Amino acid sequence: MKGDIVSRLKEFANILPQKDDDEIFSELAFCILTPQSRAKSCWEAILAMKEADLLLKGTAGQIKEKLRCVRFHNKKALYLVEARLLFMSKGKISIKPLLAGFGDASECREWLLKNIRGLGYKEASHFLRNMGIGENIAILDRHILRNLKFLGVIEEIPASIGRAKYLEIEEKMAKFSKKIDIPLAHLDLLLWFKETGEIFK
Repeated sequence: MKGDIVSRLKEFANILPQKDDDEIFSELAFCILTPQSRAKSCWEAILAMKEADLLLKGTAGQIKEKLRCVRFHNKKALYLVEARLLFMSKGKISIKPLLAGFGDASECREWLLKNIRGLGYKEASHFLRNMGIGENIAILDRHILRNLKFLGVIEEIPASIGRAKYLEIEEKMAKFSKKIDIPLAHLDLLLWFKETGEIFK
């Protein structure tokens, strides 16, 4: 299991230097789609949009037709178009320079949250982890929270998580990871695997 986690994190670390801006945007788009939707369905939607040449060129109306498998597909189609416009420069997507310009993952996450509709702390953290630059931030989805409660890291699973609560739980998880000598990103994937039986995106 440890080997699988290390291998997966190495894959993430290679994405930003090896992938082009269009592929990086695909990863961001995937994370915009994931709230309250199955990750695999979201990635299938991304692939369908890419095949139809819509992700980088389609209108919100065209895109939403490819998002029928995703919850809130009308809103998310708009979010994708807005995000695309944000990173469009001279007719091309330019996102890598922005990501490389932040020295701190938490600072980059705050920028993403401020500028991209549809992203919450969980989704922004997921995107940065997938870019290999979020090893010190946590992806607090329901699987992780359930395990943190089981391990006694948190007393209860909050009904909703605003900024303050997210950062509070993230700090507790970071302290726990140091206590048991497992890096935060490794622990995140380990708990995800324990809950789901796989390591997806």
